[in-house]
Amino acid sequence: MEPSQIATLMENAILTVFFMSAPMLLIGLAVGVIVSIFQAVTQINEVTLVFIPKMLGVGFVAWLAGPWIFGRLEL
Repeated sequence: MEPSQIATLMENAILTVFFMSAPMLLIGLAVGVIVSIFQAVTQINEVTLVFIPKMLGVGFVAWLAGPWIFGRLEL
């Protein structure tokens, strides 16, 4: 295998992992920001409050984007 082929293979692998994880990471980020703003407005300083909404959001997006994610694997 040529070094250029290995570099292309690694680049494709990294991009595939990025695209597969991006939807869940973005929803986790958005839910975290929304809950943090809610906590700042209501002055609720509970650290564990963000866990359940993030878990539900990421789970929903994983369920919704699951066929697309596994389709990107091109098995």
